[in-house]
Amino acid sequence: MPEFTPLAALVRDTAQRLPQKIAIIDPDRAITYADFDALIDRAAAAMQGAGLKPQDRISICALSSIEYAATFLGSLRAGIAVAPLAPSSTPLDFSAMVKDADAKILFMDDSTMATFASADIDPAIVRVALDGGKAGKAFKDWLAPEGSKPAPVTIDPDWVFNIIYSSGTTGTPKGIMHTTWMRWRQYGQLDPLGYGPDAITVLSTPLYSNTTLVCFNPTMAGGGTVVLMKKFDARGFLELCQKHRATHAMLVPVQYRRIMAIEDFDSFDLSSFVMKFSTSAPFSAAIKTDVLKRWPGGLTEYYGMTEGGGSCVLLAHEHPTKLHTVGQPMPDHEIRLMDDDGNFVAQGEIGEVVGHSPTIMKGYLNQPGKTAETFWHDATGKRYVRTGDVGRFDEDGFLTLMDRKKDMIISGGFNIYPSDIEAAVARHDAVLEVAVVAMPSEEWGETPVAFVVPRPGASVEASALKTWANERLGKFQRINDVVMVDILPRSAIGKVLKRELRDRRLSGDLSA
Repeated sequence: MPEFTPLAALVRDTAQRLPQKIAIIDPDRAITYADFDALIDRAAAAMQGAGLKPQDRISICALSSIEYAATFLGSLRAGIAVAPLAPSSTPLDFSAMVKDADAKILFMDDSTMATFASADIDPAIVRVALDGGKAGKAFKDWLAPEGSKPAPVTIDPDWVFNIIYSSGTTGTPKGIMHTTWMRWRQYGQLDPLGYGPDAITVLSTPLYSNTTLVCFNPTMAGGGTVVLMKKFDARGFLELCQKHRATHAMLVPVQYRRIMAIEDFDSFDLSSFVMKFSTSAPFSAAIKTDVLKRWPGGLTEYYGMTEGGGSCVLLAHEHPTKLHTVGQPMPDHEIRLMDDDGNFVAQGEIGEVVGHSPTIMKGYLNQPGKTAETFWHDATGKRYVRTGDVGRFDEDGFLTLMDRKKDMIISGGFNIYPSDIEAAVARHDAVLEVAVVAMPSEEWGETPVAFVVPRPGASVEASALKTWANERLGKFQRINDVVMVDILPRSAIGKVLKRELRDRRLSGDLSA
């Protein structure tokens, strides 16, 4: 690999070599690398002028924009860590994350200010409105004067690059600290994925998400162009890709499903694509097959934790018979499966996925106990990250995921994997989506309940679907109820919020 170089320094290199090249396009305008680099300088100088020092922290909670990107990279140029926060958070979680991050400046816009008007935020925290609205001091007025340069900072590879808060699907979000070294290990490998000055990456997921940064960072590092969407819609995405001759895109599986369902999908010119990516949620083999058939360019699926550890990659275009898997361990990544006693299981057996690699988080901010729970060490002292996922390796070394360990249903002493039931129910012609959740049972301890979104125009009774599914399931897999719903609740990056379904059913809000 090349020598360690901070991301903001690579952006500056491109600005010097290709000053008129377009760096970022958002819904309002485009900006060249020369102007973007100058904006980064002004943001970094403004932070230093406000008294922030290396490894202080800022938080950003706003829709994606050029100003957002410049603030992010400006903080990195000054050695300041970024805690990007999800606009979809609850006011309670939002205030907790701002406090946990000890943010010195909070950057927002009108959309997030309205959402978090009731949040309990320390009034001493400086607020800046990225869109010039009412969230704080207008960004253009907060910036250092034109032509300002920040004091040079030598970036330590062990410094924190960003703090990504977990989605909160399993409780209060935890701040995952990534170092500049870890991020460089990710964005420093550009050639195999086609990143470089010719890359044009369309990003429809938000910039606070690790999913997005996995593509944003290498595009910026390679001197490519990023096209930002503030809010995803399938047709709008295709129009942007065609207009800008996109070469790369990161999408979560539910976005692929919606895009491929566009009736005139095949009329869009997507011939410029080099590579498409997916991560963050289960990606069905059927949708992968459709993408490979009708969408030019390669398809790469990543499997791993935001916490790092070990990751797998599936080059779907090279392995069309392995689309039911998440691929093989990446180079320099070790993926093992272990049982409940901490013993590695044999090939073909089921176990919890644990991973070791050069890309492992520094830890959870302010939570040494939670950090210790996530790390696991083998007899030699090698550190692994526990994923909480259950899987099995096939004879070719491809990993098939069963479920989240916490989602596994224990009914009458038998382990039941919701993904197996979901796959069976999804084969019914009337089913668009399905999520199977463990519900308490006096008789069995737990019992599976299927929440089903029907296909548009389809007509099927819940009782009939339950009978149809149970005729095709094993004795101990049979579902107790089918609940028809309009949508499955999801996080901003497409993960089904099974806890929300369970809670709503227990409260009586959802019934069969």
